[in-house]
Amino acid sequence: MGSFSADRTLSIIATVLFSFALGTLAVVVPILAIVAGYGAVEVGMIVAVAAVSQLVTRLFLGVLMRKVPDKSFIAGAALMIAVSCALIALSHALAVFVVSQLVQGSARALFWTSSQTHAVRTSTSSVKGLTDVNLAAGLGSLLGPAFAGYLLEISPSLPLIVAAAAGSVAVIPAVLLKRLPVFAPDHSSSGILAGGLWRRPGVDTSCWMNAGAGAWKSLLDSYVPIVLSLAGQTITVIGILVSIANSAVLAGSLAGSWLRKRGNRISLLAGLLAAGVGLAAAASLAGIVVAAAIALALSGVGAGILQTVGPAIAADEVHPEERGDVLALTGTVRAVALFLTPCVMALLVSVVPVAAAMVTAGVVMTLPAARGKGRKNLPQ
Repeated sequence: MGSFSADRTLSIIATVLFSFALGTLAVVVPILAIVAGYGAVEVGMIVAVAAVSQLVTRLFLGVLMRKVPDKSFIAGAALMIAVSCALIALSHALAVFVVSQLVQGSARALFWTSSQTHAVRTSTSSVKGLTDVNLAAGLGSLLGPAFAGYLLEISPSLPLIVAAAAGSVAVIPAVLLKRLPVFAPDHSSSGILAGGLWRRPGVDTSCWMNAGAGAWKSLLDSYVPIVLSLAGQTITVIGILVSIANSAVLAGSLAGSWLRKRGNRISLLAGLLAAGVGLAAAASLAGIVVAAAIALALSGVGAGILQTVGPAIAADEVHPEERGDVLALTGTVRAVALFLTPCVMALLVSVVPVAAAMVTAGVVMTLPAARGKGRKNLPQ
């Protein structure tokens, strides 16, 4: 257990640093894109590019984790996020934004799936391991946007340089993680594309929860800063408000163990309703700092529940050697949501104001909760 304790510390450090870099990008990319002259539709599509690369990468992760140790993917992802930050620090050209987002999306896929599987395999319970990951991620996501908003006032490149340094340093604890055996091929599932996993009881619920978490994250990384900016909030205030949303994820993650014991249905309802209603309210009240902060905090709590309990449900429902496959599946669902959400938003903002489009997106996010309420036989 001593080695696992040291491993847990190393994993937390790597996750905080990676999330710091990712959180910085979440604030900097949409703001710099707007400053560079790109419109709301173009910003949405730039963000969607990252989701595409994340989706494609996740499709192959189940197979890859039966060939390569998860720690190798964690280290590689840390280096990739540093490269993503460095690229935009060098240029704001559209091609550079696109390449940076492609690298960032693949880095997110590699890091989150690998860190989740590593945590689940080295913890006494799935939800406990995933809580560690999400708390560490929440801390990094809290610090990243807050520093980004402040550093942007000094120089557009400064927050990106700091974030690139954080990603580079994250490689060190990742390399020092315990080397776990790859997943056994003879226990692998029929594959996420063959439909063998998502039809299983509990795994389908997990997929809905991950879809909600992906939609929330996509909106927070793209249209939330835009809505706040159009409402007259300063860059510093925007950074703080995004940090509040990310910090509230910590509370949702901490509530994960309690909700998990009360069943899948309660977790689904609590997570989706809080995340969707919170985002819709934040868009409506974007001009009022305190009200927007409360709404974003509520949405963050919901997201924390979704991204902690959702994967834990999936990991508990399959054979231990299938955990890599099922976490790759739930991550793929999240990536699909990350891709589709900005695409749909780009269409909406072409016909209605950005705030109204985000209110609509928040309401739509809550709809799967009605599915959970209506199914008496939802796995507990």
